[in-house]
Amino acid sequence: QVQLVESGGGSVQAGGSLTLSCAAGRYTYKRNCMGWFRQRPGKDREGLATLWIGGATTTYADSVKGRFAISRDDAKNTLTLQMANLRPEDGAMYYCVAGGLGTCLFRRPTDFTYWGQGTQVTVS
Repeated sequence: QVQLVESGGGSVQAGGSLTLSCAAGRYTYKRNCMGWFRQRPGKDREGLATLWIGGATTTYADSVKGRFAISRDDAKNTLTLQMANLRPEDGAMYYCVAGGLGTCLFRRPTDFTYWGQGTQVTVS
């Protein structure tokens, strides 16, 4: 079964930090692109960050540049999102995603085949 399982969400004060993790099955983890999206209530899903296979190249949305960092741990088949200086508007459901070649550059939701169930982040 293909799976992406997010963890690490929770409640944090503004200015604080959280690190989200995404545990992936081997098949899913070997996709060409993995990334993170979020969705705030009443809003469309927003692509935050993507990382190409091998971890050498990344993209970030302007809203999180300088505050969030995406990375891979290949030994654990795990994707992480380090979030710092969190703001109330960062509160959202955060999703781990995986897709094939060509999905990383534009961070479009419809380009990604695999989605996790989401982990909730609340910033107060």
